[in-house]
Amino acid sequence: MTDSGADWPLRFGMFLVSLSWFSYMLYEFANGIINRGPLTVFWILVTDVPGCIGIGFRAAAGFIALVIVLFYVFRRDLSKPEALMALRMVILLEAAYWFLSFFMSGIWGIAWFSSPYADAFGGVFLMTIENTIPCFVQSIGLAGVLVKLFLELSPNKPAKNGIKWGLIVGAFYVFVFWLNNTGNWIAAIVEKGTDYVLLYPANLFSFVLTTVGLLLLALYTTYFSKKSVGAESLAELNMHTVGVIVTFVGLYFGVHYVMWIFLGSVGGWGTWYAWILGHNLDLWSMSLPFVGLPLLFQKRTF
Repeated sequence: MTDSGADWPLRFGMFLVSLSWFSYMLYEFANGIINRGPLTVFWILVTDVPGCIGIGFRAAAGFIALVIVLFYVFRRDLSKPEALMALRMVILLEAAYWFLSFFMSGIWGIAWFSSPYADAFGGVFLMTIENTIPCFVQSIGLAGVLVKLFLELSPNKPAKNGIKWGLIVGAFYVFVFWLNNTGNWIAAIVEKGTDYVLLYPANLFSFVLTTVGLLLLALYTTYFSKKSVGAESLAELNMHTVGVIVTFVGLYFGVHYVMWIFLGSVGGWGTWYAWILGHNLDLWSMSLPFVGLPLLFQKRTF
């Protein structure tokens, strides 16, 4: 990153995002330990315990990211090898989070098909769309590309390899956000009925923003990533476009949180509100515009 004083909004934004990431995940990790269900329940033992460990890994990743940013904000004396080593550790811990937190939940989704509840409320369909598919995509697909990024960021490999896989990882994240939240909305409609969306403009807006808006953003991110994979350095990337994507991802979560503050649980509490607000480990992403907006006005390259 350039040392120019003109970059202070970006540096400060990175500090706020990394602080949000670390503090939110630390809270969720502590909450998972304190409010953990009884370990005598088999599926709590094999899903919630690995999930809690995974959250711990993500909290550790957030802490390392915060330390890196603090060096840049206040001291800026990390050498390139040191910064790269720390970044690789963040990526590896993030990969561990996605695998540990969701792989066994995907297995549970498959095993649940043989339970007596499988036919209730369209059980097999709901479990597949809301749990099994997203959990496997996250724990295998997203964790896999993160590991690949970790390997390609080796100091012995050209920078373009890391940039290529960084772009792929970014597109994969947006796709995962779309897949997760679309599944949650579908589950909410099955549970509550179509009137839950059709009779409440706020819910209709959220449904369209999720199923259509996030999908379009995922497709655009994929297009941008494909177009940019040949970049030899960060200087060749269109950071304004990166800023647009990062800002819109953050606004997606921020808009939903603000809507809930002012409107409450429109139509009553249900699956959608439970997952977007109560069990959403990516809600810290609403801080992303603090980085995205400075990138929109960035004049100097990295």
